[in-house]
Amino acid sequence: MQSKEQIEMKRACFLETGFRLFSEKGIDAVSLKEVAETTGYGTATMYRHFDKKPGFVVAVAAWEWGRFAAKIWERSALIDSNKKMNSAENFEYYLNSFLELYRDRRDLLRFNQFFNIYIQNEKMDPEAMKPYKLLIKQMKEQFHAIYEKALEDHMLRTEVPEDEMFSVTLHLMLAAVTRYAVGLAYKPEGFDEMKELELQKEMLLKQYRKG
Repeated sequence: MQSKEQIEMKRACFLETGFRLFSEKGIDAVSLKEVAETTGYGTATMYRHFDKKPGFVVAVAAWEWGRFAAKIWERSALIDSNKKMNSAENFEYYLNSFLELYRDRRDLLRFNQFFNIYIQNEKMDPEAMKPYKLLIKQMKEQFHAIYEKALEDHMLRTEVPEDEMFSVTLHLMLAAVTRYAVGLAYKPEGFDEMKELELQKEMLLKQYRKG
């Protein structure tokens, strides 16, 4: 009889290995059998945890994005409690997380590009997407806290609807860092992509910050 810790350890191993293989090779190119064999646990053990590839792919996405987000949120809460940041400072921290994503987690951005293509082609069952949608919901809740603070301190333009501000900033920043991470952006000699990303961040700050 396996302990709960042993079961969770195996599950984590499958998810971590799946993420590494998917981000390196692409999701379509990797089978559950390859993931299982790479872990050393074997196919039978793999199927006791994940019996279908679409569900496993979503689990990998929720797992890896969740780990990155948790680190960002934990540090944000610590900084905010120490410095008592206003809403504009919190908003800038949120935008900076995309730059950090590009600097430190290009593997996650590559995976996300493959993931978006995969779920479109697979026409995923909404039930299978629940873990990922829950993560998006949690991200929106974090952004909501920034917006709520802005309603109090008036440091951001709250005449702009919250959902619009969240969607625009998320999609613009994520699209930009992803294009650089997967090599879809033209880079002339001597080009500094971090400088361009910083400029985009500053443009969004100027757009939504008051004063």
